Amino acid sequence: MSFDRSFPPAFVTEAARALEAGGAQQLWVIEDCFYTAGPSLAAAALTVTEQLTVGVGILPAVARTAPVTAMEIATLCGLGPGRVLPGIGHGVQEWMAQMGVRPVSPLTALEEVLVAVRRLLAGEEVTSHGHYVDLDAVRLEQPPADPPPLLAGVFGPKSLALAGRVAGGLVLAEPASPSYVRWSLEQAGRSPGDPGFHLSVFGVLCVKKDRAEAYRTMAPWLAQQLQQPRTPYTSLPFFDDLAARYAEKGMDGLATMPAEWWTELAPVGTLDDAAAHLQALEDAGVQSIGMFPIRDVEVARTQLADVVELAKR
Repeated sequence: MSFDRSFPPAFVTEAARALEAGGAQQLWVIEDCFYTAGPSLAAAALTVTEQLTVGVGILPAVARTAPVTAMEIATLCGLGPGRVLPGIGHGVQEWMAQMGVRPVSPLTALEEVLVAVRRLLAGEEVTSHGHYVDLDAVRLEQPPADPPPLLAGVFGPKSLALAGRVAGGLVLAEPASPSYVRWSLEQAGRSPGDPGFHLSVFGVLCVKKDRAEAYRTMAPWLAQQLQQPRTPYTSLPFFDDLAARYAEKGMDGLATMPAEWWTELAPVGTLDDAAAHLQALEDAGVQSIGMFPIRDVEVARTQLADVVELAKR
């Protein structure tokens, strides 16, 4: 499950406990400006669980200095050894500009931060004089005994190629379909199942007994995705047909499109439909899946049961 940015912070401990009690393996927390802080949420979730893995997706590369980011991750690893999956990305550039930290070259900034944080987590003393990371003999006093893979939360071909070179894996934002996963791995120069490259994705969960009701519920969300200028759905083998269907029939066309299209797009429909989508992602090489519930705490509480049921399959 993914903890939506709009949820109140106190809900994270309830969600973490419920997921672990039900046998789910992971909880992902989100850091979007200017909502809640990812490391704080992750720390809270780790301290009330014993087995649950907590992912952080993502920390903007330039919102903190590289040593502070490394300290945050190392501290989380101390709270839950072997249970942390940290992600670092560009962050939304408009938000970075609001804070006065927007880099001239997001690619260069991300590479310098990823390399510095990875070395610091490995216990190295780091001296680096780059464009965005300027360190003089910095070493963490309490690096993790077993550093986690450092995942890059990125989107475009250049950033994916960068991730393939210097990161320990990827975090692909929703909507991440199996076809988009395969395309992303290709851009990163990696293969499915690469043991040195952890692949995590996000999706949006909507499970109903009547799949048609689930499709109607999620049609506005899908329409919004199709209107984005850089939607990952362009990698779909049926994207042109999907776009044409939406242009001709609008929301009704999306709600009534073939069930196999929905199965490719997201964990939407019946429990069996959602399970089929998750299996397709795993077949494409995905190792971690964070599913966003509906943005309502009361509804999310009911969806926890769906996440637990899917985790058992």
